[in-house]
Amino acid sequence: TGVSASLTEPAQVVRDTDLSPGQPLQSSQPSGGLGVIGRRSVSDLGAIGDSLSGATVSSGGMHDQMYNMQMLESAFYKLPQPKDSERARSYIPRHPAVTPPSYPQVQAPIVSNPAFWERLSLDSYGTDTLFFAFYYQQNTYQQYLAAKELKKQSWRYHRKYNTWFQRHEEPKVANDEFEQGTYVYFDFHIANDDLQHGWCQRIKTEFTFEYNYLEDELIV
Repeated sequence: TGVSASLTEPAQVVRDTDLSPGQPLQSSQPSGGLGVIGRRSVSDLGAIGDSLSGATVSSGGMHDQMYNMQMLESAFYKLPQPKDSERARSYIPRHPAVTPPSYPQVQAPIVSNPAFWERLSLDSYGTDTLFFAFYYQQNTYQQYLAAKELKKQSWRYHRKYNTWFQRHEEPKVANDEFEQGTYVYFDFHIANDDLQHGWCQRIKTEFTFEYNYLEDELIV
């Protein structure tokens, strides 16, 4: 369906105990315009995040060597997995509900239109809908479109925690391996054992985002 193999699958949507819940994000705490998580393009080798200044490489030979090293490193973190050759599984609801015949039984064609998701991302409640589609429309074209729009909003997917993060402020530390600072993340859990309700944006301070866990296959 075009959904990246590194994106979450139903069996993987679990909370990692290493990610302790942060504080809920307040409406007065905007975090836009701070650049995105991750390395810049190979034309800006040495720079971290698109809001930081890049290092200048004057030697063509040095540029090629650094480019080759970066490509080798990227290939190392993207080794083929056995599931890459498996056919995508159809989404099966965990809690199916019986609906009357009058209820729509077939998905509306508009949800397969990329323009619909682009307009949705502009709505004040659209981001929540994008997260819902991502986590509850597994292995579908709709999940792919939702992920694409989230990335346009500078959200980045953490493959270890199955969680979307966004910078809340400029990183305090940034290098070729990770960046550290305060981030906003989306808590996709409806409820959990410690009675902290989820499905909201939270603030995480002193968080280290290691780039080897960054999903960067989906191009926007």
